Amino acid sequence: MRIAGIYSFNGGKEFVEENFPEQLAELKAAIKAIDASKAKTKKSKEQTMVGKMLYSPDALNKAFRTQLPKPRWKNVREKCEYKPNYYEDDYATPIVKKAHPFRDMDFVKDKLGIEVQFGKYSFMVYNVCAKMTIFKNLGHIIAGIEVVPVKELADEMSTGVSYYEQFVWDLENRGVSNIDIPVMIIGIAQ
Repeated sequence: MRIAGIYSFNGGKEFVEENFPEQLAELKAAIKAIDASKAKTKKSKEQTMVGKMLYSPDALNKAFRTQLPKPRWKNVREKCEYKPNYYEDDYATPIVKKAHPFRDMDFVKDKLGIEVQFGKYSFMVYNVCAKMTIFKNLGHIIAGIEVVPVKELADEMSTGVSYYEQFVWDLENRGVSNIDIPVMIIGIAQ
C-alpha cells in the first residue's frame, strides 16, 4: 500500500514528525509492506455490485496488526463503567452485568495512538474528535494518527465506507476545539 495524502489536524503532522519520528517511520514502513491485493477477499452481495471482489476491512486490519506487532505496539482497552446515578428515580437501572463494555485504541506506542478505520465516516470523526481526547485524558496518548482509505480505495470496498477526502472536508469545516489533540490523518491507497 502507499500513502496518498496527509492532513494535519490541530498541528498533528508537525507534532508527530517532531515528537514521534521513529514511530511514524514504523507506520510508514508497515503501510508500504502491506500487499493490498491479498485483502481483496470479500465477495459482494450488494445489489449494485453482486459478485464483485472487494477489499475486506477485516483483512486490511489484520495486515496492520501483522505489520505493527505486539509487544512494540499495543492495543489499549479501557473498561467502561456506567454509573447508575444518571437515571431517573422511577427507572429500574439496567446496569450492564453480563456484557463488558469497553473502548479501545488499535495501536499505542510511547504515548502515540493509531486508529486504522475502514468504516463509516462517523467512526472516523468519533476517533479523532472524541476517542483520542478520551484516551489522552486517561493518560494513554498525547497525539494520534488516523489511517483511512482515499476515495479510490474506498470505491473498491463495500458501500458506505468513508474516505480521506470526505473526512478532511469534515474536519476543515468543523474546526479545532480547545480539547482536540494533535492528529495526523493519513490517506492510503492500494
